[in-house]
Amino acid sequence: MKKILFPLFALCATPVLADAPKIEGVQAQKNGAAWTFSVTLSHPDTGWDHYADGWRVLDMAGNVLATRVLHHPHVNEQPFTRSQSGINIPKGADQVQIQARDNLDGWSPETVVFTLP
Repeated sequence: MKKILFPLFALCATPVLADAPKIEGVQAQKNGAAWTFSVTLSHPDTGWDHYADGWRVLDMAGNVLATRVLHHPHVNEQPFTRSQSGINIPKGADQVQIQARDNLDGWSPETVVFTLP
């Protein structure tokens, strides 16, 4: 009889992101003192049980500057772009991070660094 040995780490529960939203593109435009961001996401939305439900703008230290909530799945609209206005960026900042989330796995651990125009 063969014994099969598993490494100890194989028994540990580790979160695995399946089908995390992908940030396909970012555009930003300054309007007076505030900014408008348009973020294009792709995600294999399956309906209400698993869909991309938001994105946010972070400063380079990871502080949340704005959050865009997506209220419904985009099963037949991939990739898709949504915008948010009135975002205040700290003076002197020349880059921000964009982070996406879905309703099943939460915020993606990956961000996209965006250089402000």
